[in-house]
Amino acid sequence: MNKFEINKIIASIVLTIVIVLGINKLADTVYHVKTPDSTAYKVTAATKTKEDGKKEAAKNETQTDIKAFLALGSVDSGKKIFKQCAACHSISKGGSNKIGPALWGVLGRDIGSVTDYKYSKGMSEFNETWIFDSLNAFLIKPKDYIKGTKMAYAGLKKENDRASVILYLNEQSDSPLLLP
Repeated sequence: MNKFEINKIIASIVLTIVIVLGINKLADTVYHVKTPDSTAYKVTAATKTKEDGKKEAAKNETQTDIKAFLALGSVDSGKKIFKQCAACHSISKGGSNKIGPALWGVLGRDIGSVTDYKYSKGMSEFNETWIFDSLNAFLIKPKDYIKGTKMAYAGLKKENDRASVILYLNEQSDSPLLLP
């Protein structure tokens, strides 16, 4: 190879670099993008999702119609339906915890308050009391009502079944709550 051919190769490499850099500079000039003044997005307000609206409507519905809701159930029917729950929960006075906590006197008790039972983080941090409304919402689908609960029960879909279980649980106490 002679010097003339080496000069051609070097010249073509330099020309290629100059063309690429020139095109890059030309593209920046033609397609100039203005940079924003701040580097963060501004969040205005939280918007309600469709699911949040459904949950709120369900809470409002259970709060206003609890008397009519409880009229759908019966203690005797609740005793039969509770047999599904008895696999994981005891209901007798002084009963021990099983997979789930003992449910004697559950209505009127703080959620996650049985001292000798290890609750999931979601359940132990849920600062409410078991009343007719909250127990109804929980029994529909436990994992939706209390996020992070380890209760793997799918829930009771039928209103009369939930009402019956709630009435039965209310009776299983030293001091049952007064019905609304």
